[in-house]
Amino acid sequence: MPHWLTLLFAPPETPLSPLARYTQANGLFYIATGAVFYLAPGLLSFVPGMAPFVGFEEGMMRALGMVVVFIGWFYFIGGRTNSERFGLATVLDRLLVPVFLLPLVLTGQLQAPLGLTFCVLDPVLGLGAYWIWAKQGKAAPEGSAR
Repeated sequence: MPHWLTLLFAPPETPLSPLARYTQANGLFYIATGAVFYLAPGLLSFVPGMAPFVGFEEGMMRALGMVVVFIGWFYFIGGRTNSERFGLATVLDRLLVPVFLLPLVLTGQLQAPLGLTFCVLDPVLGLGAYWIWAKQGKAAPEGSAR
């Protein structure tokens, strides 16, 4: 097996922290969500308030699904590194999601059910990561490196 594959799939050398496990779980959630967007974008038509796709919208939804799968992959692998910095970096990007999506919803460029779901879910997941990190830090012994 090539060395890079061994590194990628080898079990972590130390037990994962709660933040790392949370980041991995979020990654799996994003991968699953993105896969649904990519493989079955028509399922979103069952969401109340979502209009049927027209023109290139189905293709754009599939492209969004691919991006969400890739983000999930990075979160999953980032969690495996057990890096506190990576876990905390996911907080800021998720808190910024509403800053960029809400104007698109308010101007009618993005369907509200889809945009508002991400505007709520991403910050909540980001704050969950921050809460776990803060709780984990309080449990760390005095003088230990966090």
